[in-house]
Amino acid sequence: MASIKLKFRPSSVKGKKGVLSYQIIHYRLTRLIKTSYRIMPSEWDDSTGSLLISTQSECKARLLLIRDQTNWEMTRLQGIINDLERTGVEYTIDDIVASFRKIPSVESVFNFMQRCINKLERQKRGRTAEGYTSTMNSFIQFRKNEDLSFEAFDSELMEMYEAYLKEKGLVKNSTSYYMRIWRSVYNLAVEQGYTTDKKPFKHVYTGIDKTVKRAVPFKIIKMIKELDLSFEPPLELARDIFLFSFYTRGMSFIDMAHLKKSNLQNGILTYSRKKTGQRLTILWEELMQEIVDKYKDDTSEYLLPILRYCDINDRKQYKLRAKQIGRGLNKIGLRLELKAPLTFYVARHSWASIAQDRKVSTDIIREGLGHDNEKTTHIYLASISTSQIDRANQIILKGFICISGYFVQEKIILHCWRNSDVEYHAGWLYNREILCDFV
Repeated sequence: MASIKLKFRPSSVKGKKGVLSYQIIHYRLTRLIKTSYRIMPSEWDDSTGSLLISTQSECKARLLLIRDQTNWEMTRLQGIINDLERTGVEYTIDDIVASFRKIPSVESVFNFMQRCINKLERQKRGRTAEGYTSTMNSFIQFRKNEDLSFEAFDSELMEMYEAYLKEKGLVKNSTSYYMRIWRSVYNLAVEQGYTTDKKPFKHVYTGIDKTVKRAVPFKIIKMIKELDLSFEPPLELARDIFLFSFYTRGMSFIDMAHLKKSNLQNGILTYSRKKTGQRLTILWEELMQEIVDKYKDDTSEYLLPILRYCDINDRKQYKLRAKQIGRGLNKIGLRLELKAPLTFYVARHSWASIAQDRKVSTDIIREGLGHDNEKTTHIYLASISTSQIDRANQIILKGFICISGYFVQEKIILHCWRNSDVEYHAGWLYNREILCDFV
């Protein structure tokens, strides 16, 4: 059987790094396969044929990475020889070298992750790329800038990383978010032949934990709508964009930001969700038009005053406006003394919760939100007509008319006593059962 050794060849120039190579001997023939790894003579132990890694060395991280990578490549070389031996067919040293050159060269974890991020950016998947970048930066901090190979990427390492994230104060869903990204990257590395699957995520949490309820009752949405923010334009804009999200069945901020006037045709708003690509249509309502009219800008292609310039630093504009409007919503939430921060998730969850309170079916709510992560559910929901979803939205939005003092279905004389079935507002007492029947 052929044999393999790691060899070091010093540079002919004093003070320069030498080259590491793999020496293969088969039937007294010798071949050297040069690597891209360079080390100083003081970092090599010729008697043992291995790297010298001192705990005091400033280059410890680099040497550990080279050791991991050369060990991995030599393991692959040995695997090639074993496979050729098992065939029972005579093979040459050139067969070994040719097979080895077909194997992808070793990639460090940091470099591989960066290539994944670059690919996402080329694909114009900016949000996903940002998530990967955040995950990579977190891992680099955990590793104290020490890169590693995928051979060292094991379950013990990921358990230590999870503990590190928890110590930093991340909640369960946040740690799981990082782990799921790393799992995707690791699976891609396995697929491309950089490592074999060692199940590094078997002892860490990669699920989605039930979150704190984000929905607020309709009376809170009403309070937000009725706030007088005319002397605070930044907060007024944040409030109006929040309401537009609620009016449009919990449309996400990124989808609202990229709405153009051309998306609104003949009383129908049509757009594709950035997150899933799913195409949704919404019947245009007067409350939506009020916000659009309030910020009307004939010079802009956009429907809402979030982005100002098309295709010019689009992502930079978006992130800046997201922060500004997010801060505005946070201030509004504090002013109303809400228990949880006010975000666009609140608008989305509230629309669903209020729809459920109004006896709208769960299937229509799911379709209205544009959920498509469950294949079976999505196939079933495809049969629900758009008109049913629009009707559900009208049911919710008409509640604003009721609380504005224009509810005409039934009114109850003021001397009626107050009890759990009666609500007083704007000079009238309303029976809640009648309200629900009306809307």
